[in-house]
Amino acid sequence: MSDTKQGNPNIKKSNQRWQSDVIVDLIKQYGFPYISLNPGASFRGLHDSLVNYGENQPPMLLCNHEKIAVQIAHGYAKASGRPMMAIVHDVVGLLHAPMRIYYAYIDRCPVFIVGATGPMDEKYRRPFIDWIHTAFAQGDVVRNFTKWDYQPGSIHGVPDSFARAYSIMMSEPQGPIYMCYDSAMQEGPLKEDVPLPPDSAVKVPSRIAPEAAAIEQAADMLTEASNPLLLTEYAARMPIGFESTVELAETVGAAVFDINKRLGFPNRHPLSVSFHAAAFKGVDVVAALDVVDWTRGSHKLNTQTREITVVTTPDCKWIDVGFADIEISKWATDYNKHHNWNLRVLGDSALTVPALIAACRKRVDGNKTLASRIEERKKAIGERHAHQWQKWQDQVKEQWNERPMTESRLAHEVWQVIKDEDWVLTANTLKEWVHKVWDFDKPYRHAGRELGTGTQIGMSIGVALAHKGNGRLVVDLQPDGDLMFDLGALWMPVKYDIPMLVVMYNNRAYYNDWAHQIHMAHQRGTDPARAHIGMDLEAPPPDFAHIAKGIGWYAEGPIDNPAEVGPALRRSIEQVKAGKPALVDTIVWRRGENV
Repeated sequence: MSDTKQGNPNIKKSNQRWQSDVIVDLIKQYGFPYISLNPGASFRGLHDSLVNYGENQPPMLLCNHEKIAVQIAHGYAKASGRPMMAIVHDVVGLLHAPMRIYYAYIDRCPVFIVGATGPMDEKYRRPFIDWIHTAFAQGDVVRNFTKWDYQPGSIHGVPDSFARAYSIMMSEPQGPIYMCYDSAMQEGPLKEDVPLPPDSAVKVPSRIAPEAAAIEQAADMLTEASNPLLLTEYAARMPIGFESTVELAETVGAAVFDINKRLGFPNRHPLSVSFHAAAFKGVDVVAALDVVDWTRGSHKLNTQTREITVVTTPDCKWIDVGFADIEISKWATDYNKHHNWNLRVLGDSALTVPALIAACRKRVDGNKTLASRIEERKKAIGERHAHQWQKWQDQVKEQWNERPMTESRLAHEVWQVIKDEDWVLTANTLKEWVHKVWDFDKPYRHAGRELGTGTQIGMSIGVALAHKGNGRLVVDLQPDGDLMFDLGALWMPVKYDIPMLVVMYNNRAYYNDWAHQIHMAHQRGTDPARAHIGMDLEAPPPDFAHIAKGIGWYAEGPIDNPAEVGPALRRSIEQVKAGKPALVDTIVWRRGENV
């Protein structure tokens, strides 16, 4: 049994220990910072232990939906590199959460999900309710998109399985796990000592190191290339990987294309070619650093016909650095199309990239010809970068007077206000216009690009929670369709004093699907003017500022004059710096109407 001491004399303690106390001891031992949850009777024993035996440390965050609980933990992990715990109520609560668990899984985010079941021993089941709250192999609901799930048969299996779950969750590639605790077990008295893992026990194994010969071969390919490119997706994850990718690029004189599942490379660096239309033109070696979406940038899609064109030359060589097919899904095809790699280096990029830097430097040092060629290449890439950057700025000016404002104008208006702040962007990128206008100069500036609709507000709150108290301005460019899924989530930043600035990216539509219907209309010869049916968020348009005010936010809008955006943002930032969440509703051009 843990020797954890609970020290608040004002809290009435039970005269005896309960089995759910052991779970609380483990939660404390493993250092979880918060627990997000929507309450449920199936874990009432654990809840009481958390509140009274554990003295609400770590703090519980009441969420108004299980999916929000998981999303907050997801966003927190992306921004901090530390896992949170999310608790969901037996069968019905678990069934609310799967989509958000799936996104955490494909986004490689560690979330420790705790669930519960009605008593497996029928003797202790309440009539009816405990029967519908009990399922055989409850973890089967999420088994296809968690790294592991387990339901211990008694309190004796809890410490061992908890330790194993944490290790599996945190081992790369990371992902969510699900632990299910019998409600009768939780509520039973603790009649004997149940040893916890000793503090000296290793919680997570060491990283996977690459084979030395593979590193040497990769170094040869990169240093002998005429025009190498680094493609990065998960090599950077807080708090590691950002600087080493910069160092490798500068060592070999390689251009870098950042897919932006995490912020992997500074967008204003002269070697950045992210989102350049011709980024892969003439490339003869691509080194993919922990990449799943290896087609990003190197393949062009005809959105009407689904025809794919490969941009790279037929003789381009490809190097895979990462986890290859480790943890490949047996259910969803999130692993992407198979690629015929020329070299695969199996290993954690946190170890592989520094090893590759050292190997490349050995080849460059003392080789004046190679060093000169690298410097010339860096200069040429830098000139391409500067030309493309200026082209984007010119596009902002060309679209300046559009009404409603374009994504580029909104990105510009927000940047003018926040650029002197220590800012953090949560998820949405305004169709990448923030990367074409803002300066992402530090690894914490962005947790990574958005995922699917119905995920962003919860993840953004998690990112804001991770940065709470450090003085940084957290900015959420919040799509309107996404927020309509989860308007109740706005309640949490007020209740738990989580300061953040929400700037509504409000085009009053599910515009992405609207654009798809326009593609269909063009392909089939139907009327594109009818593409809005079943897509628009008008008649009536939601008044997000009014809704936010009703929950306790400072809010302004809707604003359709871009000249009014800056002043509204400055007033709102004053409120955020005072510890209050603030929302500015801005109306943005509907790109789908012009596709």
